[in-house]
Amino acid sequence: MALELKGVTKRVGAIQHIKDTSLLLEPGHFNVLLGATGSGKTSLIKLMAGLDPMASGQVLMDGEDVSRLSTQKRNISLVHQFFINYPHMTVFENIASPLKVAGMAKSEIEGRVEEAAAILQLKPMLHRRPHELSGGQQQRCALARAIAKESRAVFLDEPLANLDYKLREELRDQLPELFAGRGAVVVYATSEPEEALLLGGKTALMRDGRVSQFGPTAEIYRNPGNVDAARVFSDPPINTAEITKQGSMARLGAGVTWELAGAAAGLADGTYTIAIRPHHVLPQPRNGADVQLSGQVQVTELSGSESSAHFDMGSGSWVSLAHGVHPYQVGELHDFYMDPAQAYFFAPDGSRAA
Repeated sequence: MALELKGVTKRVGAIQHIKDTSLLLEPGHFNVLLGATGSGKTSLIKLMAGLDPMASGQVLMDGEDVSRLSTQKRNISLVHQFFINYPHMTVFENIASPLKVAGMAKSEIEGRVEEAAAILQLKPMLHRRPHELSGGQQQRCALARAIAKESRAVFLDEPLANLDYKLREELRDQLPELFAGRGAVVVYATSEPEEALLLGGKTALMRDGRVSQFGPTAEIYRNPGNVDAARVFSDPPINTAEITKQGSMARLGAGVTWELAGAAAGLADGTYTIAIRPHHVLPQPRNGADVQLSGQVQVTELSGSESSAHFDMGSGSWVSLAHGVHPYQVGELHDFYMDPAQAYFFAPDGSRAA
């Protein structure tokens, strides 16, 4: 089973909510839609699920064009961030509801409900009604319904957003295992980069109704294709600055220069944006290739075994994140050392240059 989008777009009046989008989503791993609120995640899910009409393009399931099929005929499941359960039904009846609609035999319904309830630890609650459940149990009930249905595609639209921290952690750890080996395409929408990294699989980065990069989540982290992708997977925020390249040399601000190597050395002369994660900017040098920076310390933080310092270089504020406790003083001028081999270079349009 595979779910493919070919040139899909969505319009509401004159506004284009989803721009030309083509994706191939496969089973065996989570397919994460990652983006801020308003980036188009839910709109894209609604197009895949058949809840909203497309302006153009096709949705294919196993090569079959389902663009004109109703949601009911696509054999999909959708779990929202809100607990959508029928209040007058028991947990058993809620889980069984799509199976009854499909006309399944009573014995098979009972078997599937029991299996899904066991997986999600709901068996002792099958005779309760939603108002007798906690928030986490209600969301487990909605997930159990999706599992019992054995859909061809399962859409999880920020399903953990309204749960408390502990429940989010528990369910997030369980989700990949819950859907493993079921042959369904699983699409998971989130605004949390950490969640995408924890779920693994593949990620489609979304911004302004467009997919800016799609691929294995860890690969996007290691090799962002554009400056937005580099910013998404960095906490603290990735350090960026404008540099000028001339010959084999790079210049950052008035007094910082270094000799470029590798792909960066082959770039055409001009202006670029350099981006480097805070853990590659440290308070002590590691080797002779490090580039020395100087800046006034603005803010310091100690978190567990790591120290961070926000410092102003005159051309902008950067962050250093280092292991251990470091005696920074707010207001003092401090030296930091950047590893140039870990830097990304982006063209003026934001695309990856090196």
